[in-house]
Amino acid sequence: MAFPPVMGICPVCAGELTVTRLQCPSCQTALEGRFRLGKYAGLTSEQLAFLDVFLKHRGIIKDVEAELGISYRTVVGRLDDLLRGLGFPTGDEAGPRPGRVEAQARNERRRVLEELQDARVTTEEAFRRLAAIDDTG
Repeated sequence: MAFPPVMGICPVCAGELTVTRLQCPSCQTALEGRFRLGKYAGLTSEQLAFLDVFLKHRGIIKDVEAELGISYRTVVGRLDDLLRGLGFPTGDEAGPRPGRVEAQARNERRRVLEELQDARVTTEEAFRRLAAIDDTG
């Protein structure tokens, strides 16, 4: 017997639903209490369907576009919607990624040190620029 998917959001007040009973269909063992549903239970059926396709294609947007017959912008919009549904920031809300900021600072430090080594900047200028990088990075 196929079971319908569990809803995670109350259809009356939109609150989070909890599970109060779990039962094994083979031996009829039951657990009763209050159990939280996973974070994916709060997603809509459309978000879950998009997640399936996105994972199937390992996040390759071009392949998601092709399977769903939608544009790049629509894929990104649906991905942002999915991320919001999971409680993650999206697009500009996310701000700069830490790894990217650290890499940029590392590259800038390397440039300053190369300029110092090649005598293109003074020691004082290199020190000032490195301090500025450390203050912002």
